[in-house]
Amino acid sequence: MKFKTPLVPATLVSRYKRFLFDAVLDDGTKVTGSCPNTGSMWGLTTPGSRIWLSEHDSPTRKYRHCLELVEADGTIVGINTGLPNRLAEEAIGAGLISNLGDYAQLKREQKYGQASRIDILLEDPQLGRAYVEVKNVHMTRVQGLFEFPDSVTTRGAKHLDELGDVIEAGHRAVMLFLVQRSDGSRLKLCRDLDPYYAAAFDRAVGRGVEAFAVRCDITSEEIRPVDLIVIDEPGMMVREDRLLKTGHP
Repeated sequence: MKFKTPLVPATLVSRYKRFLFDAVLDDGTKVTGSCPNTGSMWGLTTPGSRIWLSEHDSPTRKYRHCLELVEADGTIVGINTGLPNRLAEEAIGAGLISNLGDYAQLKREQKYGQASRIDILLEDPQLGRAYVEVKNVHMTRVQGLFEFPDSVTTRGAKHLDELGDVIEAGHRAVMLFLVQRSDGSRLKLCRDLDPYYAAAFDRAVGRGVEAFAVRCDITSEEIRPVDLIVIDEPGMMVREDRLLKTGHP
């Protein structure tokens, strides 16, 4: 995914109220803009960090600038949580995730579960239905290891239980972690921050929900899904071992 217009480099002053940030452009101009991420943004809000902003001329927008990228730990990180669904579609189309690219039709934001919407619904006359829930990942506390979630997500746990219900109904269900940074090769659940989500993940995997993690390469010009990385969780390791031995999930 290429950015529609060139991003504007700046220096972060502060991120506050979760929805806003202050920054200084390279020409010294001070700006306040919108932050399209309501999570904690663990490790990505250090004052003085190099950042990149998109610019918008729409009269309906209160702020001209929107935070898109942050440089942290020597790498560029995507923070816009409005992008992972689009990036997931690119990953599916590129054949990165199992056989999800073989489904004939892709629908967005379809109703399912208890007043929920699935991010991506795939349908095919031969393959049936696959429900794909997408979560954005950008947290790391240990070099080379990504973690999710970075704050408590009751809604995320609910989605996992609903994916399990999809399996019971005879369909395919996929939890897709979309990692908007490239400096790691494994993903683990952040059980200390949200044990309830971790328990819901364990239940979902036990019911047959598949899980994948896609890592992106990021520059100030584009964000591009490039490969799958290991989900380092006991249930996933058991499944991978069984697949290696039998050829079947």
